[in-house]
Amino acid sequence: MADYLINVFLDDEKMKKIEAAGLADKVVNLGGKKAVQVEMSAKEQKKLVKGFPDLAFDASNATVLPDEASAKLLGIIADMKTLDVMKFAIMKLYNPLAGKAPRSAMR
Repeated sequence: MADYLINVFLDDEKMKKIEAAGLADKVVNLGGKKAVQVEMSAKEQKKLVKGFPDLAFDASNATVLPDEASAKLLGIIADMKTLDVMKFAIMKLYNPLAGKAPRSAMR
């Protein structure tokens, strides 16, 4: 079992992407909503929290990403046709230099 989970809630359009990727059997029902759960390690969770300081985790160590990041993650899942995407997705979702001025501008 993973240390943390990202819940990606699915509307009809997103569900079609999951079905097209052959992952319909991975869909779970969370509080009456369809979702897929992407597992991540504690190290990946720390990077996400740095990138998204407002992320809140529930008692089961699950979170929901902001809309733009969630859409990006769903696109990666659809392209790779697996939920085991965090090693790759973390590079796309977490930008350690976000909001920092380039070094040349700091002089």
